[in-house]
Amino acid sequence: MKCPFCHSDNDRVIETRAADDGYGVRRRRACQSCHKRFTTYERIEATNLRVIKRDNSTVPFNRDKVREGVERACWKRPVRSSQITELIAALESSLEGETEVTSERIGEITMQLLRKLDDVAYVRFASVYRKFASVDDFAATLKTMIDDRPETL
Repeated sequence: MKCPFCHSDNDRVIETRAADDGYGVRRRRACQSCHKRFTTYERIEATNLRVIKRDNSTVPFNRDKVREGVERACWKRPVRSSQITELIAALESSLEGETEVTSERIGEITMQLLRKLDDVAYVRFASVYRKFASVDDFAATLKTMIDDRPETL
């Protein structure tokens, strides 16, 4: 592993921990040349999962693209980065064993997971994903959310 600071390939592992809900490994490393520390992550490479987009083209699944969308929806919300990582791990585990999946299915699963995490982030994500065109679209989504809430005493 090359040091991101001095580009030397002489480092040692200081600490190893589980990451991504057990689906990855986080390693803390120290460069032997410049003595700076850095972190690396290892995760299981997904089996060539392909995403079928709305225009019927296919692209490889990109967890970073999903993360960007979720982070944008969670901007200035009380959602920790670790919760977003867990959400993405849950999404990937729900797609496990599949070779092709539609972008619509990824969006729907992501919205279900976001709704459990944060209502505002859910509405933000839904507004982009479902391409809300008017206030009525927001109102319909909010009405559904309110109607689905359990009764409180």
